[in-house]
Amino acid sequence: MLIVDNLSKKFTRTVKVGKRGSKKEEFYAVNGISFKVEPGDIFGILGPNGAGKTTLLRMLGGIMTPTSGTVSLLGQTLYDNPNRYKSSIGYLSGNTRLYGRMTPRELFSIFSELYDIDKDSAKRRIDEIIKILNMEEFADDRIEKLSTGQTQRVSIGRCLIHSPSLYIFDEPTLGLDVLSSHSIIEFMKTESKRGKAVIYSTHYMEEAETICNKIILMHEGVAIAEGTPDSLKRDTGTNNIRDAFISLIRERGELIG
Repeated sequence: MLIVDNLSKKFTRTVKVGKRGSKKEEFYAVNGISFKVEPGDIFGILGPNGAGKTTLLRMLGGIMTPTSGTVSLLGQTLYDNPNRYKSSIGYLSGNTRLYGRMTPRELFSIFSELYDIDKDSAKRRIDEIIKILNMEEFADDRIEKLSTGQTQRVSIGRCLIHSPSLYIFDEPTLGLDVLSSHSIIEFMKTESKRGKAVIYSTHYMEEAETICNKIILMHEGVAIAEGTPDSLKRDTGTNNIRDAFISLIRERGELIG
């Protein structure tokens, strides 16, 4: 189980004052977020650009230190033992860059060495990942020759090499074609059935509605609602998650019309 308790991240920015002046002010990119993720969950973090989704996932992935709050996985807090925590997660950022002159198989082999996986086990695991993500046709092609969707599957594959119990994916289907998006969505569903937990952010609300069993709706750094897709629609009297989000923003007085 992942437990996120009152997680916040504060930054400083420069704002204009008058025609020529400026001043520094603090603001919260994420403010007081709490939730729990159980094995088998596909947990969606939804919201428009700038809602704080990426900042939240970077904290969950151990990439960014929160200003306040705690994160624990299977009873192990991120801050007490960062290496043990990170070995239990597979984190995919929204701007992953891969070395183009390698093949996917070569890249996976390097990551298996980083996790101290013996060669025989690594070979079996790499073959399994290639099959899971439908990569047989391009597993031995240079990454620089691959399409955007194929490259994204390689990025996800490197997160699987150590068999983590939790996947954290930041906008995994952003900019992908229909077939590539389908492959990644089916992968998340399959891993959920195997008892793995998936946290993923997206602003594609229709997509999340079809695959997530739990959802947090974020706006300007705060969680404005949490629940199942059905409960969020029922509580707002709407027919889809997009309309539920708009209804909640309107209730907060942050949307006119």
